[in-house]
Parts: sequence; C-alpha cells; structure tokens
Amino acid sequence: MKTFLLLLAALLFSPLARAVESTEKHLIYMASPDGSQGGGSGNGVLIFDIDDGHKFVRRIDLPICKEGIRGFCPNAATHRAYYSTTNHTLGCLDLETDKVVWEKKYPTGCDRVAVTPDGKKLYVPSGWWVGEGASEWFVVDAETGEVTKRIPVNSRAHNTVMALDGSFVLCGSETRLTVVRTSDDTVLKVIEPVGEAGVFPMTVNSAGTWAFVCLGKTVGVDVVDLAAGQVRFRLPVSGNIRHRTHGAALTPDEKELWVSDQDGKRLYIFDAVQVLAEARKPASGDGSGVPPKETGHVDLSIGGHGWITFSLDGRYAWCHTPDVIDAKTRQIVAMLKDENGKTVCGSKFFEAVFRDGKVTAVSDQFGVGRAMPPK
Repeated sequence: MKTFLLLLAALLFSPLARAVESTEKHLIYMASPDGSQGGGSGNGVLIFDIDDGHKFVRRIDLPICKEGIRGFCPNAATHRAYYSTTNHTLGCLDLETDKVVWEKKYPTGCDRVAVTPDGKKLYVPSGWWVGEGASEWFVVDAETGEVTKRIPVNSRAHNTVMALDGSFVLCGSETRLTVVRTSDDTVLKVIEPVGEAGVFPMTVNSAGTWAFVCLGKTVGVDVVDLAAGQVRFRLPVSGNIRHRTHGAALTPDEKELWVSDQDGKRLYIFDAVQVLAEARKPASGDGSGVPPKETGHVDLSIGGHGWITFSLDGRYAWCHTPDVIDAKTRQIVAMLKDENGKTVCGSKFFEAVFRDGKVTAVSDQFGVGRAMPPK
C-alpha cells in the first residue's frame, strides 16, 4: 500500500500532471508582412508558443495584410486585436475564434492604434505620411469601426500609447506629444519640442508620470515629465551615436530602460531607476548634469526597423529581429521561425495569454511599464 501511495504521489506531482492540470498558454501573435521592414512570412498572423521554446504553432491567413501592417493592438476585455495597414484599412480580429469581425477603410489612412483597457474605444492616427492640415487622431467605436470624434494635430500623426490605467493616451506627431484624456477625448496638454526630428516610438511608466521618446538623429531618448509637460533631459548612449533610434521599452518591473540602435544592430540598456532619479533633480541651468550611462547591451543577429517590447512576466525581450532574448542574462536563447524553418521578424506583435481557450491577458505593442497595476 505504501509503495502504491508513493507512486500515486509521484504521478500527481510530475511535470506531466502539472501540464495536464494547467491549460494556460502564452503565445506571440505576429502580423505579417510588416509595413516598415522585411522579414515576414505570408499574409496574416503567425503564432508562436512562448512556453515551448517559441516554436511556431499555426497561422491565421488574412489576405488584407498584404497591404503591409502598420500596427497590431490587442485587448483582453473583448479578446480582440486591431490591425492597421498601409492602404488605409483598419480591421478587428477575434483572438478566440480567429475570425475577422469587421474591416473599414479611412480616407487619410490609419497607423499605430491604441485601445482603451475596456475595449470600447480606439485612438487611430491618420499616419506619419499625412502633413499639415489633414493630420489627426480619430476616435473609433471599437465594436463597429465607426468614427465618433476627430482630434487634429500639427502633422504626421503616428505612434499612439495608452496609459496602463487607460486614463489618457499619448499621441506622438512631429516633435510633439499630445496628451488626450480618454473619458471625454479632450486634449489635456501639448508637449513640444520632443525629440530631434520626425516622430518616433515612445513608452510610458505605469504611473503615467514619465515618458521616454526616441530621438530622430541620435541613439537615445528624451525623458519627458508628463505632469510638468516638459523634457527633463536628453539621454543618449555613450559616444552620442549619430543615427536615429527606433524603439524604447521599460521592463515590466520598470527597473530597466532598453533602447534600440537599429543601424548598429544593438539594444542598449539603462538603469531606469537611476535615469528617473536624475530626471527628478532640480535643473542646474548650467549644463553640468551628467546623464546616466548604459549598463549593458545586446548584439542582434540582423538589422531592421527597430523595436522593443517584453513578455508580461519580464522574462523575454523581443525586438525587430527574429531574436528571442533572455532579459536577465541578455543572451539570445531562441529564434522565431515559421513552419518551414525560415526565420521571421517584424515590429507588429504582442503576447496573448489563454486559459481554457479564453483570453485572460495581453501585452502591448509598446514596452509600457507595469510596476503599478491599474486600480
């Protein structure tokens, strides 16, 4: 009897038993082809299993993706994801059924979209290609795709980052940040100038108090005090490398800030706690402040558009290359490959967590901080 009980206990607590008991899956959804770089595979969505060495699982064929994907934005509350294309199409995909719910065309275009946490509203930029006089964000009913309001900006409406608690959305346009309150879609403040030129990716901490905006001519970011509405200081990588950066992300615990050097095929890492400690110091006015230095870097396998985000648990970093990076060791531990063994990459992807076939959590296109869970 004792032997039988020991064998039963061994079976119950074996890895196989735990796998059967747990039905939670952590998957990457990557839209292809990327409208900003090569490296895709077919037209649609490629799905990878994070828990199984990032192996390819399956694909969802979406012919409209051949137009080139500009953004891919998920929502857990409605278990839907929203994709925008270079040819002005915005679509809604049900992650639990793989079915397209709706697709709409917009006259000026649609770029990287953000969605409120409740899944009710989308903030859709007209596109970095739209200049003065026609550039805007339009607010869209996420259930129908209908436009409910328009928010004009100076030009080149592009990257859109939702605050973790959904209270505001950051709208990045030509060297400008527009902060929009989501409860009534009013502009709270406009912060400018931000960055050196153009309009580039950004991220925000979980408290919604600091933003980090990529520069246009130098590898680094502007550190922006959102409450004060001003850039506190410029944070370049060592040597003031003179080409643009395109990608900035906070680790979920907000201890590190990662910055992409697309031309240099590198990701640079800063101590985010130290960066914000420097940003909170009173301005000396004499230029004597010394920006913090990076604490390390990751060499990438190839070049590309530039991008960074993290898994929800902070274990992995993903960027614009096929590389899967262990965020702690800063080593490449896997490569994303399609069903034919071809490496694939892009900058339009997110993590989705499923339990018993239902979406329970999603990450963000942008590596937003998650140290303070929303109330």
